Amino acid sequence: MRMSWMAGGALAALLATGPALAQKTTLVIGMQTQDAGVLDPHINSGTPGKALLNWMFNGLVRIKPGQASPDQIEPDIAESWTSSADGKEWTFKLRQGVQCHHDLGEFTAEDAVFSLQRAGSKDSSAFSSDYSAFDKVEAVDKYTVRITLKTPIPSLLGQVMNYHGGNMVCKKAVDTLGKDGFARKPAGTGPFVFAEYVPQQYVKLVANPKYFRGEPKIKEIIYRFIPSDAARDLALQAGEIDMMIGRQEQAWVDRTNKIPGLKVIAFGPAEMSVIHLNMTQPPLDNIKVRQAIAHAIDRAGIQQFRGPAISRQAVSVVPSGYFGTHETAPLLPHNLARAKQLLTEAGFPNGVTIKAIHTTLPGMMGFIEATQAQLKRAGITLDITPVEHPTFHQQIRQDLSQLVHFQAARFPIADVYLTQFFHSRSIVKTPTAVTNFSHCKVADAEIDAARTEQDKAKQVALWKTAQEKIINEVCAVPVNEMLMLWAFKDSLDLGYELKGSLNLGPPITEQTRFTK
Repeated sequence: MRMSWMAGGALAALLATGPALAQKTTLVIGMQTQDAGVLDPHINSGTPGKALLNWMFNGLVRIKPGQASPDQIEPDIAESWTSSADGKEWTFKLRQGVQCHHDLGEFTAEDAVFSLQRAGSKDSSAFSSDYSAFDKVEAVDKYTVRITLKTPIPSLLGQVMNYHGGNMVCKKAVDTLGKDGFARKPAGTGPFVFAEYVPQQYVKLVANPKYFRGEPKIKEIIYRFIPSDAARDLALQAGEIDMMIGRQEQAWVDRTNKIPGLKVIAFGPAEMSVIHLNMTQPPLDNIKVRQAIAHAIDRAGIQQFRGPAISRQAVSVVPSGYFGTHETAPLLPHNLARAKQLLTEAGFPNGVTIKAIHTTLPGMMGFIEATQAQLKRAGITLDITPVEHPTFHQQIRQDLSQLVHFQAARFPIADVYLTQFFHSRSIVKTPTAVTNFSHCKVADAEIDAARTEQDKAKQVALWKTAQEKIINEVCAVPVNEMLMLWAFKDSLDLGYELKGSLNLGPPITEQTRFTK
């Protein structure tokens, strides 16, 4: 199956080795997946899709390229914004003349309102619960958008930036193609335009000559799906690709950095690997079994396995460095004897078996296999069913896995992580489902109170209490935080210093270019 907005060239011309791939205006990227899944930014939440979509879409605001901190937010489609004293009304003034891809016309307030309403609907968005505090979104005039909130929230700008539901889509494209069609032929306003998609092979993007920041120096991006780590390494060394997502392995970093002409960059925010335990299913409905799992996991051992220079131990159920993280949270320590004792007390002296559906992404698979080995020492058998990454996301959201290993980064405020993973409104297979795989609900009161608390010290205190309750209930076991790793040809100049990217891949902007 082939979908294209353009008259396509021959596949051989796109993917041939040699001079064609060495063109200084064509960027070829290797991604660690069989496929990117749907290309709708309001649905795709997987690592392979985030980076790709980030090059096609804008938000009303954005975090400055190369950064991941909310204090680095700057204008994007909106050129300015204001908020009321109580934080419940926000007004955004849009740039004039921003053009939708594929000659679909000017992006106006109507498109922005449509985008945010679409992001807030569970029928069209995987992030709808993020917008539960929205009361209404209105087009005041052609270039002015007003958002009215039911209650103030601590991360409003994070919900209108070029990330997850904040990606702005062009209404005419969705209306013309429908939900399914748009998921195969997306249209935004970003520096690169969707051109072609060959499932399980590649996505092709081309430079947007009408981009409001200027036409990109890179004229074509070929985003190749190369799930094999070895195959990506060989392709990079042979010059067949220019940039690739790396292995989350210390040995790979050390080896790749020694290859002439290549470099590896590690950047944040770190994706935290968390073991979510479905507390509604036996034997995980027994807190002693959940405690045994927590005691059986050795965070220091996992850090050593994944690489001490590229990973760090988790400190709480919210990643380290987020605003509101409990950096000294009371996580249960590694203690095999205590884990075995708890299993016996729970009525399982001969151990237990836990079933898990898991992605075949190599980095995540390596983690779960190491965790599986640790659990086995305590008498806990982890029975893993491996599936492709898009299938993994689909099935865990159907509540089909007793244990879910989820590796994620979010907008770096505690509210977002706590709400999406641990609030009862976010329990999977409910009308407001997000990613609460454990069915946790013990900290709802604190999470809700913190969302409207205007005193920052009190807000942080509420978040810390919420984290303590979640940890004491053992809804989930936070284990390890991994920095993102990408390898590049040293002739590729991104146009900025890469310190972080919420979309988990380096932004390719109008300034990105080859120097030779």
